[in-house]
Amino acid sequence: MVDAIDDSQLRADMLAALAWQVELGADEAIADAPTDRTQLTRAPKAAAAAKRQDRAQDQAQDHDTGPAEDPVRAANDLAANAQSIEQLRDALLGYDGSPLKTGARNTVFADGNPAAEVMVIGEAPGRDEDREGKPFVGRSGQLLDRMLAAIGLNRASEDPATSAYITNVIFYRPLENRTPDDAEVQKLLPFTLRHIALAQPKVVLCVGNVPAKHLMQAKTGITRFRGSWSDVPSASGSVPALATFHPAYLLRQPDAKRFAWRDLISLREKLESLQ
Repeated sequence: MVDAIDDSQLRADMLAALAWQVELGADEAIADAPTDRTQLTRAPKAAAAAKRQDRAQDQAQDHDTGPAEDPVRAANDLAANAQSIEQLRDALLGYDGSPLKTGARNTVFADGNPAAEVMVIGEAPGRDEDREGKPFVGRSGQLLDRMLAAIGLNRASEDPATSAYITNVIFYRPLENRTPDDAEVQKLLPFTLRHIALAQPKVVLCVGNVPAKHLMQAKTGITRFRGSWSDVPSASGSVPALATFHPAYLLRQPDAKRFAWRDLISLREKLESLQ
């Protein structure tokens, strides 16, 4: 049999506990009435049920308003409405159809002289490009600058005949620098095509597999396709385009630089023939 609790002892223990709380700084009551803690376990279940109901209502509303807008169609509309490179950049900044945007620090749009006769189009930004917001500024960019300099081109030049305008088909860094997939490219491709139309270069240099595949319709890998000339479609007319290795590949495979050099000579000859 459990002995009855001594009321005086219980009162003393409660006062001691209260004194300890006061010593800690709890010198006033939080609520006017005591909390029934036997009811607290019901609150999470009720809250969860309420969330499920809200989610179901949201899904019903989404169903009522129809399917979400096609991101490729949205990109086409935004790009087509841009009447200048500055407007195109603003349109891209307002476009949320690419999931890659959420994981990137910056939108990497372009660098160099927009009036340049040569437009260089790469694949996607890397870590350095994502940090600085400019394409080809890391080790690959340094090699690209040396490659262009070998045929008399410089992205910093104000003369269209000796400058270069540089961009990518993807404007956001894919996580871990992975190669963007076809769906990711298609969501941003309208901006690249409009970019070409607005810049109106005499020649496009596609560096790497991705731009060669999506702009020049390459059916083979860049190792076999490099050195090939094709036309890139543009609203202002087709533009001759040449495919070559990406500088990042050349850093890993220095022996391939001799093939890239042949491509650059071909590019130089094409420019001279268009004068």
